[in-house]
Amino acid sequence: MDWYFIIKTLHVISSTILFGTGIGIAFFMLRSHFTDNIHEKFYAARNTVLADYLFTLPAVIIQPITGFWLIWQGGHGWMDLWLSATYAIYIIAGLCWLPVVWIQIQLKNMLAQAVASGTELPERYYRLFKIWFFLGWPAFIGLVIVFFLMVMKPV
Repeated sequence: MDWYFIIKTLHVISSTILFGTGIGIAFFMLRSHFTDNIHEKFYAARNTVLADYLFTLPAVIIQPITGFWLIWQGGHGWMDLWLSATYAIYIIAGLCWLPVVWIQIQLKNMLAQAVASGTELPERYYRLFKIWFFLGWPAFIGLVIVFFLMVMKPV
């Protein structure tokens, strides 16, 4: 059994989960924004929060653990330019993701209240949704760049 390839497989799978779950839940949250059906919006927000806890959070934790192990075992220089860029981009993506998670929880709570009370969504919902949308772009683009760096390992 070769631990390097097992850990590398975990690293690739968790990166795929991180990226795939991120783009998937962003798609459903964004699509729900364009419906007037409050129940559809709530369904999307509730499942977005759940998917972040079940899939994104574990992948966010597994990525640096497996990544550092692969660097150590693979003989790469810890501060190689491509790795340094990856660290910075991953941190920036994380700094975007943390408020996004908080916003998603706020949106879900506002939707739950609107569904329960039969009232309209507050203006705060729409302001937070715009922030959520704009914070998603640096994280998405950053992860695309990280994928490129991991595959190409430019000098």
